[in-house]
Amino acid sequence: MEKVLVVDDNEDNRRLLSIILEKAGYRVIMVNSGQAGLDRAFADEPDLILLDIMMPGMDGYEVCRILKGDERTVNVPVIFISALGTVKDKIRGLEVGGSDYVTKPFDRGEVLARVRSHLDIRRLSRELIRANRELRDKQRRLDDDLKAAAGIQKTLLPHKLPQMEDMEFSWKFFPCETIGGDIFNVSGLDEDTLSLYMVDVSGHGVPSALVTVSVSQSLQPHGSGIVRRKIDQPPYFRITAPREVLKALDEEYPIERFGKYFTIVYLIIDRAKGRFVYSAAGHPPPVMLHRDGSCEILEKGGPIIGLGGDENPFEEEEKVLVPGDKLVLYTDGVVEYEDREGAFFGSERLFGLLERVKDEPIGVILDRVFEDLVAFGGDARLHDDVTLLGFEFKGLKSGVS
Repeated sequence: MEKVLVVDDNEDNRRLLSIILEKAGYRVIMVNSGQAGLDRAFADEPDLILLDIMMPGMDGYEVCRILKGDERTVNVPVIFISALGTVKDKIRGLEVGGSDYVTKPFDRGEVLARVRSHLDIRRLSRELIRANRELRDKQRRLDDDLKAAAGIQKTLLPHKLPQMEDMEFSWKFFPCETIGGDIFNVSGLDEDTLSLYMVDVSGHGVPSALVTVSVSQSLQPHGSGIVRRKIDQPPYFRITAPREVLKALDEEYPIERFGKYFTIVYLIIDRAKGRFVYSAAGHPPPVMLHRDGSCEILEKGGPIIGLGGDENPFEEEEKVLVPGDKLVLYTDGVVEYEDREGAFFGSERLFGLLERVKDEPIGVILDRVFEDLVAFGGDARLHDDVTLLGFEFKGLKSGVS
């Protein structure tokens, strides 16, 4: 039952208002002075206050001003009921925080209509405040979940790439505002062989991140058996060719299973022989910066993982490395980065930049790409993760530092 506080020094007015309101189903609290009205308002938390203006001691204007200045009663509607009926009086009542104004002698129907109207508004306001509070709580929990998911995703990134005499690795990862689907890693498959991959799962948020986690686990050397197959004789495993890895992923991650697809470039590097074999699935093509100054776009591969395709849809290619050769991998967050006018950074701009800085160390090259990306976009925010990974071949393997 909703409570209405009646503050009026006239006993007849109080009794009449009480009869009208109680018959309409409201609980009525009555007091005869401004100070008593404040005390009961703070103690009983009424849903609405009917307030006389002309009272001995503290008048209704001052009572309303105090009520609206206190957080306990700031949202309680106040309806003035007064014999003061000029426009100036009504304006003053509204200025001090009143919600409405009824002139004495009052009409029963008018009083009930205004009370019901303001109680309806208060009820709706309370529901809106409660809904907003619940929404904020849900958003806070979602933000916490996203932070946790982002933390999990970051643990999948290499904290420290291998440090070797024959190879130098470098990487850059700049996530957008929402958790995304980029992941990469470099792993040892045996003493002489490394696997290197870069994955970009479609979309953003937790669903994409979960697929990212699953794919990264599948590509672990001791994971699902995709990158190393068990055999019966020493060393009891066989390193899987890149095209076979992509085919296995395509079978393991159909879009019907997760509602997601992803692109990937996958390499196997033979450090002892100075060569690598690669294949890509819908991923932006790696760029090979040769020691002789030439640049080569590596485009062998096949369709995006998850969309299905031919029985043997993936091509692979072998490349020989000579000291000074470099390779740069990137996700489409680089070439599809937009400036404020909606222009893309683009592949041509990226390839031209790599051509100009190809003689720099691999770490400097990746720094320059990101610096140019920032300069191009200005303060435009990222809509996708920006990921870069590269290595420079120093010479045939002679040991690990």
